[in-house]
Amino acid sequence: MIDISPACRDALEQWLERKRSLEGAAENTCLAYQTDLRDFLAFLTAHRGGPQGPAALGRITTPEMRAWMAHLRSNGASSRSLARKLSAVKSFCRWLAEREGIEPTAVLSARAPRFRRKLPRPLAEGDARALLETVREQPAAAWIGARDGAVLTLLWGCGLRISEALSLRGADAPLPRTLRITGKGGKERIVPVLPAAREAVAAYVRLCPHPLTGEAPLFRGARGGALSRRLVQKAMAEARTRLGLPASATPHALRHSFATHLLAAGGDLRAIQELLGHASLSTTEAYTSVDTARLLEVYNDTHPRAGTAARSSSG
Repeated sequence: MIDISPACRDALEQWLERKRSLEGAAENTCLAYQTDLRDFLAFLTAHRGGPQGPAALGRITTPEMRAWMAHLRSNGASSRSLARKLSAVKSFCRWLAEREGIEPTAVLSARAPRFRRKLPRPLAEGDARALLETVREQPAAAWIGARDGAVLTLLWGCGLRISEALSLRGADAPLPRTLRITGKGGKERIVPVLPAAREAVAAYVRLCPHPLTGEAPLFRGARGGALSRRLVQKAMAEARTRLGLPASATPHALRHSFATHLLAAGGDLRAIQELLGHASLSTTEAYTSVDTARLLEVYNDTHPRAGTAARSSSG
C-alpha cells in the first residue's frame, strides 16, 4: 500500500468535507470519491518515485494521465468505472485550482473512454404484481409479509429508492397523500402516495408487534430494530426464484418499473424526472429507450407485416 503525502491527505479530507457539508454528497458517494482519489495519488507517488504535495498536481502532464488510465485498464477497470474515477480526479483538481492556484489543464483535458450506458431493466406489470403478492405470502409471520409488501409497494407505486423507503419514521404513518422525500445529495422532492401504497403501509402498521411512533424507524426487523435493505433484497430474491424471474428482478427494478410504466401511460418526462429525484433529465431519458425497445418488440411480435419484412430482408 503506497502512502500519499500528509498535505495531499489533508487536502483530500477538506475536499470531502466540502462535498458533504456544502454539496450534500451521500456518505457512500464520499467513500467512493476517497477510494478513487487515494488510488490516483498513490499511482502518482509510485510513478514519480515519492510522495507528491498538492502543488505537484499542477505539474501533471498529459502522458501521466494516459499512463494512469492505462494502469487502470490493465487492472481490469471498465470504461464506466474509469469514467467515474476520472470525474472524481477532475473535481478534486478543479477545487485545488481554485484553492491553491494549481494548473489543472492536463487533468481537465483528459478524456474518458466512451461507454454505452446500461438501460434500466424494468418488470412487466404482471410480474411486478406477482412479485408483490408472493412477497406478502412467503413469510411465516403475517406482519413480516405485510412489511415486505409495503416496502416494495412504495418502490413500485411511488418510485422511491429502497434507502428512501427505509428512512420513513413512525411519525410518517398513516401515510399522507404526498411525502416529502430527501434523496441523493440532500435533494428534496414531493412524491404523491397512491391509495394502494397507503393501504399497504396501513396493513403493515396494524399487524406490526413493535411500537411505531415518533422518530423511530417505520419498518422494523423481526427483533424490532431498523429493517435492513439486505432483508428486503433477500425477500425479493426468494420471490423471483419462486416465480422463475431473472436476477435483474431486484427491488431497484421496481423503481425502474414505476418510471417505465408511467412513461408508457403517457407520463411527461420532466414530471417523471421530478418524481424520481433525478438531478439530470438525461438520466430519466434512459427510460425512453426502454419504452422504444418494448414497442419495437411488440411490433415485431404482433404486426402482420413485421414477419414478412423480416423474411424479405433476410432473403
